Amino acid sequence: MARSAGPARPRARAALVLGAAWLVAASAGARDRGADGHFEKRTSAHFVLWQDANTAESGGFYGSRRFEQELLRELESAYASLDALLGLRPQHPIEVVVYDPGVFDATFAGRFRFPAAGFFQGLVRVRGDALVTDQLSQVLHHELVHAALYQAAPSFAWPAWFNEGTAQWFEYRVLGQRRLTPGEAAALARVRDSGRWLPLDELWVPSFARLGPEEAQIAYLESYALVAQIATGSGERALRDVCAEVVRTFDVDRALKRSTRLGPDELEASLLGSL
Repeated sequence: MARSAGPARPRARAALVLGAAWLVAASAGARDRGADGHFEKRTSAHFVLWQDANTAESGGFYGSRRFEQELLRELESAYASLDALLGLRPQHPIEVVVYDPGVFDATFAGRFRFPAAGFFQGLVRVRGDALVTDQLSQVLHHELVHAALYQAAPSFAWPAWFNEGTAQWFEYRVLGQRRLTPGEAAALARVRDSGRWLPLDELWVPSFARLGPEEAQIAYLESYALVAQIATGSGERALRDVCAEVVRTFDVDRALKRSTRLGPDELEASLLGSL
């Protein structure tokens, strides 16, 4: 889930089967209603794009086709980066629904307790624009990671800290950011020192959707920092190895230890000590 600018649970060693609400039929995107009642469909090698026709018509001189082509180029570029950086290669076409901003806000406002620009639930749904802006590009990159992790292990509920943290790491890494910025590190240090730090066990849930705005902001930042700690402390290859090992074993603890020599608690302690 891409953000716009529950009780603790034990860490599972086996696969967590997703609930039926999480599994959405692939044709659901075609049944949604856009601002004027229908969506335009375009395809590329790895994507099926459903674009709200109302958004398409505001796309400038070349109309919907230009915007759709730009969107698909951006998505295919993200797919190539996904393979290069995380070793994830979804084998089935990924459906992406781009909504008119007003329709997205009205339709999904109650789903999260904090502002969101996109989310994945069987297919990628994003808040659209008339142009492929930097923000829209980042949302597409972010949600692509969720779709790829789901395809890689569809019966496994990835811990939210790893799912969201990896999506954010990928989103920022494509832009050239390899580690926490000084400002992000300082913000986390303030969270730690003020007693608002969310222990890793509290981030070991399938989703952050139920968190309030302030708590969600902390959860996302901590999650990104944990994944960045893997990539900087053990090398980016280790992050690829963690993904591959979890897909193979459904065991995040084991994947971390094999790839980084750190268990989850040790990873958290390493991050806290580095701030």
